[in-house]
Amino acid sequence: MKRSAIKRRPLADTVLQTLEAEAKEYRESYGADRLYFIVASSGRKRWEVRYKKPSTGKWAWMGIGGYPDRSAKFARQEAQRIAQLVADGIDPVQQRRGDEAHPFSEAAEAWYRDKQDRGRAEKTLRGIRYWLDNDALPALGAQPVDKISRGDCARLQEAIEKRGAFNTAEKSRTWLNQVFGRAIAMGHTENNPASNLADIAAQPPQEQRYPHLMEPELPDFLRALEQSPSKLVVRTAAWMVVRTASRPGMVRWAEWSEIDGNVWRVPAAKMKMRRDHVVPLPDQVVADLEALRPMTGRSRYLFPGEGAVTPVISDMAINTAFARIGYRRRMTGHGSRHTASTLLREHGWPKDHVEAQLAHKEAGVAGVYNQANYLEHRRRMMQWYSDYLDALARGISDEDKAVFKQRIEQG
Repeated sequence: MKRSAIKRRPLADTVLQTLEAEAKEYRESYGADRLYFIVASSGRKRWEVRYKKPSTGKWAWMGIGGYPDRSAKFARQEAQRIAQLVADGIDPVQQRRGDEAHPFSEAAEAWYRDKQDRGRAEKTLRGIRYWLDNDALPALGAQPVDKISRGDCARLQEAIEKRGAFNTAEKSRTWLNQVFGRAIAMGHTENNPASNLADIAAQPPQEQRYPHLMEPELPDFLRALEQSPSKLVVRTAAWMVVRTASRPGMVRWAEWSEIDGNVWRVPAAKMKMRRDHVVPLPDQVVADLEALRPMTGRSRYLFPGEGAVTPVISDMAINTAFARIGYRRRMTGHGSRHTASTLLREHGWPKDHVEAQLAHKEAGVAGVYNQANYLEHRRRMMQWYSDYLDALARGISDEDKAVFKQRIEQG
């Protein structure tokens, strides 16, 4: 039910069970004992009690658990117990801290489990896990969450910035705020020492576009890639990135179970925009994968790594393959997406088809999603693109150009 439909208080159990989430978290008075019911935008529900701190007389909040794990009856009893503590001059939050210390590691791991439970993308979870294990927990893990200072958080941010990981530093600010926000809601601390870190963040260097090639530069690059000294697994991944204009990370983590003939079905959990994505595979890519299958077909992944630490080829493997043929800082895996987008648009392929192939998000209702409708169009477009790359590599003739132009006109 909508909260606007609430007719009486204390709130009935049926109301607590059916209250709907809104775009922003909201708090409703239960109607007794200064007890409040909170509904998060995710749909999760919890209890909080409002009380006056005996030491200052200022109003404060104390979390007393989630709903339905904590019933209304329990919440009322706990609210009455807190009111008695306050009447006796005891701050209930301070008492809780004295009873139980909550290290940052505990708060962070609980926050991470929430992310897992809410179905966050695998790539996002891997990034969070790496940040926890290599940055946050070594710096803050053993400290009680309510004893961590702004200086502690600032030093963590500075350490990340010093190694040039400005994107990680930005994500670190967001994640720290979420960890402390959850700890506040749980009553483990009253302050968020990670607030305002952006005010002292180092300015990252001006972002440059991914290096990429224009059409006149492609013939030499393609011929060099054909002669690449890289191993078959890496060469095949590099060609798959070039011919499909897919994100390198998406290709690196591709699984054999996702390949269905000449279609690659990427689940939403792996995608940046959290939507299923369908990639038509040109004949050349299908042939490459069939040649690769005897080598890696028993693995879960198309492009497995060589050790237990990394299940797939490294995030530098494709760029390294390009560097080995003389294209360091001239062409990158992500840059191949710019190359494909520019070439396809310049030759007259519809923008919507190109954007769908690149898995870019469309605004409004259209974003829900034209991808399926465009699949056959994209299949023809990407086969054209792959054939065109081959023609460039062997030396494209005027006759070839006329044939390719006719194929575009036929859609």
